[in-house]
Amino acid sequence: MDRKAGPGARLGFAAQVLLVALRFCTALGGPPCAVSQRRTLCNAHSLCYNFTVYPHPSPGEPWCVVQGQVDGNVFLSYHCGGTKIQSTSPLGEEVKTTNTWETQTETLRDIGNFLKGQLPDIIPEKHTARDPLTLQGRMTCRCEEDGHISGSWQFGFNGEMCLRFDSENGHWTIDHSRGRQIKEKWENDRAVTDFFKKVSMGDCRAWLQDFMVCWEKMLKTSASPTTGPPTVQPMAPPIKSKPWILPVVLTSFIITFPRLSPFQEQVMLLPGSPNRCSVGLRTQSLLGPL
Repeated sequence: MDRKAGPGARLGFAAQVLLVALRFCTALGGPPCAVSQRRTLCNAHSLCYNFTVYPHPSPGEPWCVVQGQVDGNVFLSYHCGGTKIQSTSPLGEEVKTTNTWETQTETLRDIGNFLKGQLPDIIPEKHTARDPLTLQGRMTCRCEEDGHISGSWQFGFNGEMCLRFDSENGHWTIDHSRGRQIKEKWENDRAVTDFFKKVSMGDCRAWLQDFMVCWEKMLKTSASPTTGPPTVQPMAPPIKSKPWILPVVLTSFIITFPRLSPFQEQVMLLPGSPNRCSVGLRTQSLLGPL
């Protein structure tokens, strides 16, 4: 006795077709909100301040120079003896009217004075007065992909970094033999380590959070050609899902196969039917009248 597919079977098959179509749409990029969330999580940024201290500057030259960078893009310049920070790019112009911009001045000057005061204790033993010497200090605070903000320092002489300090765990790492003497002087000096932790995990972290409110869109859409490419490379634009794909898929699926009479449906359901469209017609019969 012939058995017709009941309403439950037709509904179950239709649900499977709908599920396949939904999976197809999801494979093309997912819903827009998911794309937006992925973008937010992938926006890691870093704020960096490079200090160069000259123990014996030439007449008229500053004894300390500071350069600020965000994602590798220079946005400010400052002479430790000055009263104003100079904006050097559109990124600097975007934030120079904020309160945070002004609060940097005193802190950057204090850091320069602190590094200068440490010079007598960390100058290499083989250094002579005739050999020019500059001390470099690089303070970095970085916002990771999960929102965590870390802080660190690097130190060196004449452009060669030789020592690193992790502000979170207080760990020192020697990258060059010159860094050994600095590490021995600073590692057990609580005042030194506390100062480096405070400014990198406190001040720098707060500046990064405040500035990114203004910079987020600028860093996504452009990079200054005069300051080099940013550290965080731009992501390839995600493939957006199309809200019209699902209706079109279902409509095309239904229109492709014309409506059949009950007799034709039963004939096409017979095994071994020679008609090449048998698969499509069976699908139409299972879906039932629309």
